[in-house]
Amino acid sequence: CRDELRAQGANDCTSAALVDLKVAHTDNTLTVQLGEPEQMRAEFATQFLARFGYAPDTSALHIDALRVDVAAEASNDLSATDNPGHSEAGAPADSARMYLDGAWQDVPVYDRTQLQPGATLTGPAIVSEANSTTVLEVGWSATVNPHLQLLLSRAESAAARTSDDPVSTADPVMLEIINNYFVYIAEEMGTALRKTARSVNIKERLDFSCALFTADGDLIANAPHVPVHLGSMDDSVKSALRECADALRNGAVVLSNAPYNGGTHLPDITAISAQVDDGEIRFIVASRAHHADIGGTTPGSMPPFSRTIHEEGVLFDHFVVLEHGELREAALREQLASGEHPARNPDQNVADFRAQIAANETGRRLLREMQSQFGAALIDAYAQHVQTNAEEAVREVIDQLGEGRFTYPLDSGQQICVHVTIDRSTRSAVIDFSGTSPAIDNNLNAPKAVCQAAVMYVFRTLVQADIPLNAGCRRPLRLIIPDDCMLNPEYPAAVVGGNVETSQCIVDALYGALGVLAGSQGTMNNVSFGNDLYQYYETVGGGSGAGPDFCGADAVQTHMTNTRITDPEVIETRYPVVLREFAIRDGSGGDGRHRGGHGVIRKIEFREAMSAAVLSNNRSSAPFGLHGGTDGQPGRNAVQRHDGTTEEHGGVLSTDMAAGDVLIIETPGGGGSGTPQAT
Repeated sequence: CRDELRAQGANDCTSAALVDLKVAHTDNTLTVQLGEPEQMRAEFATQFLARFGYAPDTSALHIDALRVDVAAEASNDLSATDNPGHSEAGAPADSARMYLDGAWQDVPVYDRTQLQPGATLTGPAIVSEANSTTVLEVGWSATVNPHLQLLLSRAESAAARTSDDPVSTADPVMLEIINNYFVYIAEEMGTALRKTARSVNIKERLDFSCALFTADGDLIANAPHVPVHLGSMDDSVKSALRECADALRNGAVVLSNAPYNGGTHLPDITAISAQVDDGEIRFIVASRAHHADIGGTTPGSMPPFSRTIHEEGVLFDHFVVLEHGELREAALREQLASGEHPARNPDQNVADFRAQIAANETGRRLLREMQSQFGAALIDAYAQHVQTNAEEAVREVIDQLGEGRFTYPLDSGQQICVHVTIDRSTRSAVIDFSGTSPAIDNNLNAPKAVCQAAVMYVFRTLVQADIPLNAGCRRPLRLIIPDDCMLNPEYPAAVVGGNVETSQCIVDALYGALGVLAGSQGTMNNVSFGNDLYQYYETVGGGSGAGPDFCGADAVQTHMTNTRITDPEVIETRYPVVLREFAIRDGSGGDGRHRGGHGVIRKIEFREAMSAAVLSNNRSSAPFGLHGGTDGQPGRNAVQRHDGTTEEHGGVLSTDMAAGDVLIIETPGGGGSGTPQAT
């Protein structure tokens, strides 16, 4: 190996013996140097604490792999140490006006081709060349090395310059920088969650969301995850702040899935942590993940015929899972085993909770780094500026909207009524759901937070600018949701379908009232199956609605869901099923000047006995066409038994599947837009 590296021009080679370790009964490994056992335990514990935010049990570590890494330094070291000294860059080629520190300034512009090795520049300055431009801000310097590369270094942190600046006015450039930094943190939280989770639902389907909040619980920014999570999570955060502020201030992680305290449905469990400085909460980070099973009457925790919340799984109402740096695993497992219908796979739940804690710790760490770089005052100020920017973007949309009303029928016989009125003087909108059906004893009742999330999603999608979904989007909107209607149910109403089905219908009803988009599939086509050993859940895409100047998309996840379908290789490897067909359902999209998107056909054959459930909508109703476009085709659910007989089912089914039985799902197409053109 060393000879091969030297043959490639490498210099001195070094080697290291490494060990991949993991805690017993977990999946995630950390790499340490091979050494004495206690030394390896200590190094593992240090890395584990940094990544996951709590101390591990190192009494039973497992060796996952042993390896030797051999490395060599490249012969052409491009570091700044090769610099033959420093010299002035010479006279600038030009100057340019640049907005810095709240004012326009003349900034020197240097021609990159004229900079010689050893030349140094101090910001503010601009370096221009044929295919790029480099901007040096105040506090940055640049040096040209012998290889004519430009090496940039920070001479002074932004925190040192701005920590006492109240930043009352947003700088447009800094607004974009901070906006994207916030989103980056949420994305990194999601990456950590995906990498450390165990379940297919999180690791493969990406059914999770991560977000940042102010100390008051207002949403600042999120990664582009699941809309029904993101628009509702701040209610869970605010509830936790009311009930658990002291615990959060002391480093606790709180779990919540309570639909009447900001939750959506029980499988969606939110882990909430605080970023604390000098004993005060500065920010909240939260991760919401859909657990593959949290109990309930059917495997997968999506019981199609539930009548109360108690039939849908285990409730976490401000449960402290991490306290004083210790995971309360015994108490957690006790909670998972509680209730009438406990969780079926607590080991998987615990593993996924560990992943959520790791995601939150990633967010806390990156917020500390951000504060160190930019200063506390600037970060606090721009946390408000990004919301104000989003608020103005939504007001600009409202300026262009007309008023309207729409009634959306559900297969259950219920209806969603919405009336949108615009106040031009205040540039605001009222979204009134009066007339919506009352809450009844099915599970299509949607917690108020779900309705708020759907409204935020619609108005955010109408904004053309690239802004994060945050609390500012809600400021120009006033919602009227009648008490104890299906969009504002009371305990102990069942809600599992409200999150996944009713949310889609709210979105379509709003688009219909505004006249901007035909009906999409109006369902998430929830499929779950399993037994005591296996539990699986997925949502299946369909057709999206057409708009005034575009066709709908075929075979996509629409609106309030943004998850993936599981790869055939993964589902067939992890579960005793065979995917017999997965295809576009041609002809299911509505006709029009612009066609609605087609749905899909999905057929799953079972290789052993399990129970299966489907929770869906638009099997008797159809996604509506708009402005003369025709409706999309309703969906279809059926079971083909191994003896050749076929059973037709409605939108909601629960059945036992034998080996050889096939579950057939045909999802709705989207509505068309505009009168079809004569051919």
